[in-house]
Amino acid sequence: MKTVYVLNGPNLNLLGLREPAIYGSQTLADVRALCEAACARYGLGLEFRQSNHEGELVDWVHEAGRVHAEGRLAGLIFNAAAYTHTSVALLDAVKGTGVPLVELHISNVHARESFRHHSYLSAAARAVMCGFGVAGYGLAIDAVAQW
Repeated sequence: MKTVYVLNGPNLNLLGLREPAIYGSQTLADVRALCEAACARYGLGLEFRQSNHEGELVDWVHEAGRVHAEGRLAGLIFNAAAYTHTSVALLDAVKGTGVPLVELHISNVHARESFRHHSYLSAAARAVMCGFGVAGYGLAIDAVAQW
């Protein structure tokens, strides 16, 4: 069985509490349940994780890379949150492992502050999704299932 890795970066543990006008009222547990249901529709496994620590996220990308090398990774869906706009380390991890990546954002980052308009990860992403709210996670899994 192939597995979808869904990695979530800093402050996403605050979903449902943090700026609900931007991020909505659903929690990270709700997002996980949505991802579990979407993966089940396609017979895919799910690794769903969140960290506020850049190095831990890098380690998880490396782990996804090993799973990819073994032919067991369907894709990596990565909401790196603020690290999207700051982390060369995450870009290097994705490029170094060759994982098929969907960069995901809950909000439309292009309609927000200008510093959010640049993404380091986009250069290595197979697809970029933003502005669909938490429903974007299910849409990303739909896409990965077709790869």
